[in-house]
Amino acid sequence: MKLTRTFGYLGLVASLLVGLGEYFLHYSPQILEHASNYEFFKFVSQKHLTIGHFLAVIGLPFYFAGYIHIYRMLRSGNETLARVVLAIGFIAFAVGGIWIGSRSSIGNIVHLKESMDIITYQNLLDHYTNHMEILVKALRIVIATLSVVFTITILKGGTFYKKWMAFFSPIVILILLVLIGKITPSIGKHMLPILMNVTHFILFSLSLYQLNKLTKNQH
Repeated sequence: MKLTRTFGYLGLVASLLVGLGEYFLHYSPQILEHASNYEFFKFVSQKHLTIGHFLAVIGLPFYFAGYIHIYRMLRSGNETLARVVLAIGFIAFAVGGIWIGSRSSIGNIVHLKESMDIITYQNLLDHYTNHMEILVKALRIVIATLSVVFTITILKGGTFYKKWMAFFSPIVILILLVLIGKITPSIGKHMLPILMNVTHFILFSLSLYQLNKLTKNQH
């Protein structure tokens, strides 16, 4: 139990560090009005791009610990399904790590827009979109797949989770946060740039809550 709890807290560390890094990388008051063609990056300082890059890179490996926590919470129900969740989680954050590591570079390219001809600039943006931004679309599919297996494993019973936890799969939390962000732009402009990290902060928090409650009941 103690090791499982430690992995869970490391997952929380990941969501906080990567979330803070991504906030430095992406946020400016103009982000919602300049979402197309990465234009919002011109309002993010080079200093923030650098700080955000290294915070995110430092924090990312802790996400793997977070998914080991999820695996350990699920495995008493079905070892095979728990391993599938673990494997998909690792894939998700390997892909996510490649993407987040590229953000300071595309931000720098946007800052250099005025120093290059428009064709070269557009070619760089198109190349980035085709090779890096596509990873975000792939990541959504991976997280949706993970969420289905996560939900099935909990509903089958025998895990450390109460069955209500099946509702709080990553994709459901993500969709709810998107809706909140769209309905309330004053919140959305701060939350949407770091959405996956907010999602996992909630996921790991709920998971640790259930683990701590289970441990308390056993004493």
